Amino acid sequence: MDFSRRIETTLEAAMDRASGRDAPPKLAAAMRHALFPGGARVRPQLSLAVAAACGDDCPELSDAAAAAIEMIHCASLVHDDLPCFDDADVRRGKPSVHIAFSQPIAVLVGDALIVHAFEVLAREGHFQPGRLAALVGALARATGVPNGICAGQGWESEEKIDLSSYHQAKTGALFVAATTMGALAAGAEPAPWTELGARIGEAFQVADDLRDALLTEEELGKPVGQDEMHQRPNAVTALGVEGAVASLHDILGGAVASIPDCPGRAALVKIVQMQAKRLVPGQFAQSAA
Repeated sequence: MDFSRRIETTLEAAMDRASGRDAPPKLAAAMRHALFPGGARVRPQLSLAVAAACGDDCPELSDAAAAAIEMIHCASLVHDDLPCFDDADVRRGKPSVHIAFSQPIAVLVGDALIVHAFEVLAREGHFQPGRLAALVGALARATGVPNGICAGQGWESEEKIDLSSYHQAKTGALFVAATTMGALAAGAEPAPWTELGARIGEAFQVADDLRDALLTEEELGKPVGQDEMHQRPNAVTALGVEGAVASLHDILGGAVASIPDCPGRAALVKIVQMQAKRLVPGQFAQSAA
């Protein structure tokens, strides 16, 4: 079974459990709206790729870790789109959850997805009980404070924003979780995989800043110009387009160089290059790769 099939199968099973007969129908439907159809599933793909590179001796746990990361990511998007944050009406080319179902439901969807992510991980912990605590800790750190996605959102309310800390928390945290949790689920040491996650997260944020500045809403599938509208830090604002592209080149080169020597290194290099082509606006994609 390929990575995409594994991810979707695990997410579908998780939503089937969450959508049982006792669940509020509207909330259950809204959770599905937030998860399906997904985007590129970059974070869970990366997590499974690292698990595979480390031997993937417990695919049930690897799948659960990957799905949990994606659920946290989707929860953050639901909250990001709310009027109190980005006030975005469109996500992935369809109405945002608060537009389709109401703001109260959207708040609950984000909360429920976060909690359910930990439940998904806990359900498969019996396969390797000794690995579960480290996995839960990694996911919690990537979600909360001081360095998780909640901290990343919190930075937007500060008068002075450290761009690096903001990007590391808002975007980098879940990528670090993806690489380290992939290793942990396979019984490998997570530390050698931290830099790869951090660099891919940084690259993803710079690329997102470029796309926000250069693409249309139709091309991106969500509102553009959000950083300028909300006066948020942005790599294009700070460095200019050419400077942001140059920074992206450097970050991606560092990401490739950071991949530990392992049987799956070549496959991971291809994933990094593929994501570079996918994320960067067309006129820069070839050079970024």
